[in-house]
Amino acid sequence: MPAKGDAFDFRLYAVYVWTAHRMTFEELRFRAEGYLTWACGILREQAVDLARRHEPHRSHELEQALNAHLSGQRWPRQGTAPSFTAQVRVSPDERVRERLRPYWEERIKLECDHELQKVRARQADDLTRRWCAVLQNLEGDPVTMHAARLTGEQFAEVFRRYVAERRETVPELVELLREAIRGHNDLNMGPSEYTQAWDAALRTYELQHGLVERG
Repeated sequence: MPAKGDAFDFRLYAVYVWTAHRMTFEELRFRAEGYLTWACGILREQAVDLARRHEPHRSHELEQALNAHLSGQRWPRQGTAPSFTAQVRVSPDERVRERLRPYWEERIKLECDHELQKVRARQADDLTRRWCAVLQNLEGDPVTMHAARLTGEQFAEVFRRYVAERRETVPELVELLREAIRGHNDLNMGPSEYTQAWDAALRTYELQHGLVERG
């Protein structure tokens, strides 16, 4: 079936469904075989105009349009002779398939690479969250801190530096909190809600990091 421009063709594969009343199966099959050439001609008449409206690489769109056009139609429309309905599958010209192959190869590669990157990103995010929880637990538990060495020298060294860096920031933050409280007292602000909030934050932070004994 010629495509738009008449330079390439579509290939149509038709399925005919024959029905009849008061007729044996053998007789129906015999008469359907005799009518097959006529049925092919009917289908060609129905398809040729639609095919010429579609570009050679739009075979799927033609297939949808043609099946929608054939839906609900039956030939012959009157009489007692066996009648048929039809559905089609459409494929592009082989020359068009070859031209499309590099495009689809590249598209498939890009989509696969994209999916792979998404999987890697999800795994990296999950691994980061898990290690964050592990490090927080190890940092607060002396027993598991020493047990970290059992996982390997490289991990133990990385964890040691992580804990050391975290601890170096603790005194600086505590001093900032204390200065904030002293600064408000120097201004004779008294036991304001703001100063009390800073004081509560300082005590909580000192308890959390073992800087004072719990009462």
